[in-house]
Amino acid sequence: MANKSTGSSLTKKNLFGYAMGDLGGCMTFAVLGSFLTPYYTEVAGLSTGAVATMYIILKIWDAINDPMMGALMDKVFAKTHSEKGKFRPWMFRATPLLAICAVLMWTAPTYVNGAAKIVVAFVTYLLYEACYTMFNIPYGSLLSAMSGTDKERASLSSARGFGSMIGNMIPMFIFPIIIKASEANPQFGYTAGITACAVIGFIACLLSCKWTTENQNAIITEDIKDSSDIKFSDIFVVIKKNRAFDALCLQGLFYCTAQYMGTTLGVYMYRDVLGNVALMSAAMIVTMPLSLIFLAFAPRTADKFGLERTVRASQLISVVLYIVVFILLLFTDNVILYMVMSGLAQGFGSLTVLMQWGMVGEAIDYNEYLTGKRTEGSIYGTFNLTRRIGQAIGSSIAVALLGIVGYVPNAAAQTAGAILGIKVLVVLAPCLFTLLCWVALRFVWNITPEIRQKIAAAKSAN
Repeated sequence: MANKSTGSSLTKKNLFGYAMGDLGGCMTFAVLGSFLTPYYTEVAGLSTGAVATMYIILKIWDAINDPMMGALMDKVFAKTHSEKGKFRPWMFRATPLLAICAVLMWTAPTYVNGAAKIVVAFVTYLLYEACYTMFNIPYGSLLSAMSGTDKERASLSSARGFGSMIGNMIPMFIFPIIIKASEANPQFGYTAGITACAVIGFIACLLSCKWTTENQNAIITEDIKDSSDIKFSDIFVVIKKNRAFDALCLQGLFYCTAQYMGTTLGVYMYRDVLGNVALMSAAMIVTMPLSLIFLAFAPRTADKFGLERTVRASQLISVVLYIVVFILLLFTDNVILYMVMSGLAQGFGSLTVLMQWGMVGEAIDYNEYLTGKRTEGSIYGTFNLTRRIGQAIGSSIAVALLGIVGYVPNAAAQTAGAILGIKVLVVLAPCLFTLLCWVALRFVWNITPEIRQKIAAAKSAN
């Protein structure tokens, strides 16, 4: 690939390499939500109660896994100041482990019996989550060491967005086909499917490690003499002092709550309200091109108006579009109209998550200015935790509220009240949470142009 300049210190190879990171990680992570439970209960033979209990325990593990990995990464680098870098060595280590543990998670439980089956399922899932975190936290933190301007951060965020889309699309396309073709031998189908995904993911992650770079000057602070200056409790100082970080955590929590409510309830909207669940897949034809267009133009817009203002504007547009969609649904259940309008609303809203990675980089710079410590790992790990909490909340309350609005499983037809309730949950709930994202950026985020000048001056002084 040509190593041409992109108008900044980043090269096309850097951008492509950064995109490969999320593509590679998503190759095995994307299939968990849709296929892991059927595998555990129908192929491995675990009870639903055992699987539910295992999921709860692993969610608790997630509460410490991400921040712990971030803090560990910061502390190790403060101690060693390795010439190999702060982030990419962890990515190199995690890349083969992630592929191996993914395959083990989808195969090993079928080769044991009794209580050992539960233990093996739990341990292999735990190892996979640990390896995914070992790759994902340094990968996300790497953005701040590759960029120094809104344009560069937006370019890397766009690259990550492209990688994420492709990384989610490929496994969700090939996995069902392989499983369907192996109905006579389900275990072979799941093994073949996850192996294919793991191999592609391994290659993509390896390319990410090789084609990204770290700016050592961006991650070494003279005030940090040794590892004793980095403490696991530093994150509480960040939460107390860094309002920009707090704004991003709130935004991540709100957006992921809305996103996972929509994902959980989408099938009910298409099947019970619009009467055509098959068109749920066709909706990707509308939403994906829109997201790609937004990603392509986001860096230029962010360079002109600023990253934070670009995201805030897209959030307000999304809120207005969601309101329009709900009003239209009160008068018509035209599925094509719904697909187009909701696709636009989701597309503008998606810039919240697609561009937030660049804003995390700015919050890291701001934190270094405030505290004299550059702790990307702790900050990114804790931020990622708030997103996971939002995912758990969105999935849980979606199911709980579905019962409250009067939805009756397997009913020939739902009541008018239940239909209206589904419309509210699928359209107005994301509208509300997107508005809360805007509130967080408008009233909690506090990095102004004047503060940016001070941050730049502090960096120059070092």
